[in-house]
Amino acid sequence: MIADGARRAIAFRVAPGQAHELPHALPLLERLPGVPQWVVADRAYASHRFRQQIAEAGAKPAIPSKRNQAPVRCLEWIYANRNIVERLWARLKEWRAVATHDEKTAASFSGILCLAATLDHLR
Repeated sequence: MIADGARRAIAFRVAPGQAHELPHALPLLERLPGVPQWVVADRAYASHRFRQQIAEAGAKPAIPSKRNQAPVRCLEWIYANRNIVERLWARLKEWRAVATHDEKTAASFSGILCLAATLDHLR
């Protein structure tokens, strides 16, 4: 999921249950209306290739390295904004259908996420 600075959902993709979300991150970045100044993500997205693609797009990555990797510069005051997406997910999970993943298909779950994100945006 991508959120803007106003804590609103911009775009999301549903990944298969046991698959990593990193392959879905670049197509999400392409859905942004412009080039962001910073792309903030957690350690799960720590990949040299992903950071490089963010830089080639014109943004600065704020993604800390994993514990088993060489340290990468990540500004703490920028990385502290990662909680915007975490808070957005917490608000969306107030919807029981989002929290429990009751929907059986990805299309149905995407529809519930769209509805929840739209109503959150209107709130």
